[in-house]
Amino acid sequence: MRRRFGALAPVELAPGVPATLVIDYHVALRILNDPDHFPADPRTWEREIPSDCPIRPMMEWRPNPIRSAGHDHERYRSAAAAALDQVDLHGLHTVVENIAVARINSFCLDGHCDVVQQYALPVAFGTLNVILGCTPEISQRAATGMAAMFDTTADATDGNRILAEALLELIAAKRRTPGADVTSWLAQHPAGLDDEEMLHQLVLLYAAGIGPPQNLILNTLLLMMTDDRFAGNVHGGSLSTRDTIDEVLFSDPPMANYCITYPRQPILIGDFWLPAHQPVLISMAACNNDPAIRTDDITGNRSHLAFSAGPHACPARELGRLIVQDALDQLLDALPEMTLAVPQSELRWRPGPFHRALSSLPVTFPKSPPIDLAHNP
Repeated sequence: MRRRFGALAPVELAPGVPATLVIDYHVALRILNDPDHFPADPRTWEREIPSDCPIRPMMEWRPNPIRSAGHDHERYRSAAAAALDQVDLHGLHTVVENIAVARINSFCLDGHCDVVQQYALPVAFGTLNVILGCTPEISQRAATGMAAMFDTTADATDGNRILAEALLELIAAKRRTPGADVTSWLAQHPAGLDDEEMLHQLVLLYAAGIGPPQNLILNTLLLMMTDDRFAGNVHGGSLSTRDTIDEVLFSDPPMANYCITYPRQPILIGDFWLPAHQPVLISMAACNNDPAIRTDDITGNRSHLAFSAGPHACPARELGRLIVQDALDQLLDALPEMTLAVPQSELRWRPGPFHRALSSLPVTFPKSPPIDLAHNP
């Protein structure tokens, strides 16, 4: 793409749905920091998109921070950021530890597991449930709906409905009986979000709070098991888990292509005209690995775009990093001799234009006794 198109590549997100993919780091920063020319509101675009288009549920307008512009964006983002800022990060360490240890204890005597289904997904899912104050029954339905939307299958529209019904139940419960959780804090924010607006804040939190942390856990663990630069150094102590996470955020980010905007009018960048109201996606994976900015040693470098940049940058980046790092540290402390159970070439990745997500990650390890948290320092 770089050789053929330069900074901007014409692509199709689905048959008959054209878009532009940004693969140049500096052009991406220009776009992400210019919401006046590149607003995130898709409503003009989606008028021409059939309701059964498989990528529409992941891109259509919602009253939330990443699908709005101007005053609406400021209002939604202020509510979301304020609620997320109230999460007790010290207490979250204990939440992740308890969920992670319970998962590890469920398979440590087997000597093998699929890290996707048996660890990364339930840890990310369970932690988000606690953060949102969500019951297991409601959260399970929400996760089912979210999975259908992310996989962009024929069930994507149905997934949208399942997710909405579950989260409206959660909102009603928290309006009746508030708790020390993000859903309650959103409901109490001075922005005065109504139920529909609350729903779409939670849809965004489910989108951002399950799939990307899960995939970051998996992609980081895969790197640790398959790249000698990290396996030896991490276990030997010269590189931290966070250093390895940052490498993955550069090289193999859990959201490969996203941060979607829709130019208000045709815009010339270089010698390429971006059409008005047509999606412009940032390829975080391509931009992070742009030869113009990428160096061989990125230890301590956090200039990647995995969390976006500008006014739409993720407000929960430290929260997400903490969850992923704690989940990895718990797993590696308990099962340090974990190895891939199949050749790396046999691993399969889930379809979809947006995420970088393993379908499964089978591993083996020496059988280990369950962890007793009561005696675990």
